[in-house]
Amino acid sequence: MTSSPALLEVKVHGMDCAEETTALKRELGPLVGGEDRMAFDLLRGKLSVRPDRAMTLGELTAAVARTGMTAEPWRDRGQRGSESFWQKHGRLILASLSGAFTLAGFLSHAALEGWHGALGGEAGDLVSAGVPVLSRGIYLLAILAGAWYILPKAWASARHLRPDMNLLMVVAAGGAIAIGDWLEAATVTFLFAVSLVLESWSVGRARRAVEALLELAPPTARVKHDGHEHEMPPEEVAVGSVIVVRPGERFPLDGQVLAGESYVNQAPITGESVPVLKQPGGEVYAGAINGDGALEVRSTRAAEETLLARTVRLVADAHSRRAPSEQWVETFARYYTPAVMVLALFVLLLPPLLLAQAWGPWIYRALVLLVIACPCALVISTPVSIVAALAAAARQGVLIKGGVHIETPASLAAIAFDKTGTLTQGKLSVTELVPLNGHSEAELLERAAALELRSPHPAARAIVEFAHQRGVKVTSADDVQAVPGKGATATFAGRPFWLGSHRYLVERGQETPDLAEGLAKLAEGGRTVVIVGNAEHVCGLIALSDSLRPEAAKTVAALHALGLRLVMLTGDNLQTASQIARLAGVDDFRAELLPADKVTAVEELVAKHGRVAMVGDGVNDAPALARATLGIAMGAMGTDAALETADVALMSDDLSQLPWLITHSRRTLAIIRQNIRFALGVKVIFCLLTFAGYASLWGAIAADTGASLAVIANGLRLLRRTDTR
Repeated sequence: MTSSPALLEVKVHGMDCAEETTALKRELGPLVGGEDRMAFDLLRGKLSVRPDRAMTLGELTAAVARTGMTAEPWRDRGQRGSESFWQKHGRLILASLSGAFTLAGFLSHAALEGWHGALGGEAGDLVSAGVPVLSRGIYLLAILAGAWYILPKAWASARHLRPDMNLLMVVAAGGAIAIGDWLEAATVTFLFAVSLVLESWSVGRARRAVEALLELAPPTARVKHDGHEHEMPPEEVAVGSVIVVRPGERFPLDGQVLAGESYVNQAPITGESVPVLKQPGGEVYAGAINGDGALEVRSTRAAEETLLARTVRLVADAHSRRAPSEQWVETFARYYTPAVMVLALFVLLLPPLLLAQAWGPWIYRALVLLVIACPCALVISTPVSIVAALAAAARQGVLIKGGVHIETPASLAAIAFDKTGTLTQGKLSVTELVPLNGHSEAELLERAAALELRSPHPAARAIVEFAHQRGVKVTSADDVQAVPGKGATATFAGRPFWLGSHRYLVERGQETPDLAEGLAKLAEGGRTVVIVGNAEHVCGLIALSDSLRPEAAKTVAALHALGLRLVMLTGDNLQTASQIARLAGVDDFRAELLPADKVTAVEELVAKHGRVAMVGDGVNDAPALARATLGIAMGAMGTDAALETADVALMSDDLSQLPWLITHSRRTLAIIRQNIRFALGVKVIFCLLTFAGYASLWGAIAADTGASLAVIANGLRLLRRTDTR
């Protein structure tokens, strides 16, 4: 059995929009065995190829060069800093030179024509018929500077007989030169060079928004070994190493706190606006900012597998999964450009041949139509908006896995929620204390926490945590003995105590009618009741339940205001489900469901409402998440599966991000539609002006450049930070 060829990854300079990826597919597809063997990361300018044969990086970079772009080996870190001055600023420099030469050509033309008139034609060596020779030379420099990045791509387009905007620009400029309109030719190439600079800048801004995520992690980690600290790159830190993070520093890796206590700002990673207290045992994430306490952390993931690294990877890869609007625009542009070229040919030939009109004006109008044919503003309108929307969502702690999913929330009609861990907190918490026989709440908590301090049971942890919150001093009881399935016994303050369930109370013979009635009342709604007592009497009762998330009811109300129907799906019993559904305010609920039953329930909702989202924990709800129109995972920080199975992951485990997601999606879709309508409207207007004889080459390209700038600015509005609450 032979191994498959190695994966080749390169950084492609000049790959800023769909036109470049199309050119790369045409050139590289036959070499590597098909377009399906290539993956494009437009945000980072990365091309990944797994060819069907042995292939070297040199062959790959040479093939990229034939498209008019350049490539170099990919490096995960420092790639942006490795760009040369020319790679960073070449487009802007050439566009500026093109503009300067165009202005100089125009001024020299005007000046030489004035001198020619004053000298009575004696400056014949400088001035020929039409545009002076010197001015032509300056205009030619302007055209070459403006078309420097265009010419190689135009040649590749011509070789493959696949006209694109680069070829159209070259043809338009060449046609203007042929009819002696050098100023028009220079102006067209200058303005098109400006549009390319704007396009590169717009994608670069969205690209930097994602790169900023990667830069959240510090370049070094302070590793503690044998009592000494030394710094090393996070990539070289082994899992299980102890890292020291001082106050104000960022965490270099994911890990678990071993020593120290500090409030940690996780907003850059999860979008949480309030710092979170971290104590021994707490989880921390690469890129989060430590507060005012030093922490010792044991690393739990390698650098390339941290939550931050996986988020960056998923966001960067997401753009390859194109949104419906983006797919429509690409398909439209594929047919639109050749159609306008044919129309331009008709405009060129029909009036002079059939109506015996002069060739000059109709050649010019045909060239204007070629410029109008450039779908620059249209092609760039959607991807810029999609990339900006994805980056903004990631910054807010909402990971959307691809442009294909950014539009879906806008059209949802219903949302199905899992209960445990989604609408509820997914863990037991103390909801009520009932001290008896003269004991106070503090005494009841003190005894219960002492007996439960070392127990791993969820109820035990909830009681101990509640005691700490109430300021009760917790000390361990002596001689703690577990009674399997029933409770525990121990000695506290020199006296024997017991703790356990209703069954254990009955076995001890300490149940009374009043106590049984009180227990039944506390157990309503599916609550768990822990009983604390001694040999003489029962000290009190502690009720626990999986409580509703604090933000759940408010989130449900906000989703109702957005016009969605909300349903809760749970495997819990009917009584518990009914109470949680009532507290949350959902429209309907279904209880006692197995995983397969949840899938059936989602299918019924889809059949009834059309587009339905499922919100769950990403693991046991995976089948239902996959069946829904949109799968949304809670608890992405705690499970790798959430990032793999869902279409959207709420990184901070915060339900209040759901209304934000839907509003963000609707805003994104509205901006995309605005951009498409505006770009097409500009084309229609200039086509009509062309036929009427009022349009010019420079006016057409200026309008197209202005449209490009307008749709870019409109799309980048999505990068503005908005409140997630």
